[in-house]
Amino acid sequence: MPKPVVPEEKRRRRRPTRSGTVLSERLIVETAMRLLREHGSTGLTARRLGRALDCDPSTLYRYFRGMDDLVLAIGDALIGQALHGWRPTGDWRADLRGMGLRIHSAYVAHPQAALVTANRVTGRANELAADEAVLDVLRRAGFPLPDTVRIYHAFIDQTLAFAALDAASLALPSAALRSDEEMWRSTYARLPAATHPRIAEAAPLLVTRMVTSAYPTALEMLLDSAQAQLERLRAGGSGTGEPEGTAGAEIVNPSPTDVSTNQETRGHQREHRHQREHRQYPDVR
Repeated sequence: MPKPVVPEEKRRRRRPTRSGTVLSERLIVETAMRLLREHGSTGLTARRLGRALDCDPSTLYRYFRGMDDLVLAIGDALIGQALHGWRPTGDWRADLRGMGLRIHSAYVAHPQAALVTANRVTGRANELAADEAVLDVLRRAGFPLPDTVRIYHAFIDQTLAFAALDAASLALPSAALRSDEEMWRSTYARLPAATHPRIAEAAPLLVTRMVTSAYPTALEMLLDSAQAQLERLRAGGSGTGEPEGTAGAEIVNPSPTDVSTNQETRGHQREHRHQREHRQYPDVR
């Protein structure tokens, strides 16, 4: 059974550690993120974290129920970094674009942490604030509730999926990164038109584009779709992007089979690898 978490104000050390450290949730999370950056996901252990903080590993369990609870706190910290400084402007499209790019950037800035948190649901304050903000932007824009939930679902899953994919490449060894990037020049750009006509004609563009993140392009496509739905709604149509006959349908919980299939699909997506370097956003308008 998980241990009860002692409230923050009651669990602070009355004395600093031998190195002068005064423990807090924030310090533990920041130290854990550093260990992930230096050692990868396998390097984050209670023992190693205790050494880094100069405390007994058991002390950590006064702050977190276990290492998995700490992982959730790391994920929430990444979302908090993304939210810092974000304010809604009243332009729903610009607001969602800004939120999406901020979340994506926060995760790829900490690739090792992103790999262990992008697929998690923390239920913590920053995640709740981000979800509330996205839903509020969509509702204020005029989307009906079913469309709001559908677009929110696509928006947040797309953002985190690309963050995980791009982070996976950022976590690659440098030699593997160079090999992947060079493949577009050494192989794709040299294929003859006689055998691969479409690749041959696209090669000059592929060489430059495929070493950047596709997230900004995918985000704009999602926003284009949402805007088209909103315009149809304002023109008197249903506005929904769902199949005909489902507009305004009651939102129901998916069946266990649907959930299982969706989880398998997302699992396969997380296995794919994208380019490692910090991405520029060439398609952001």
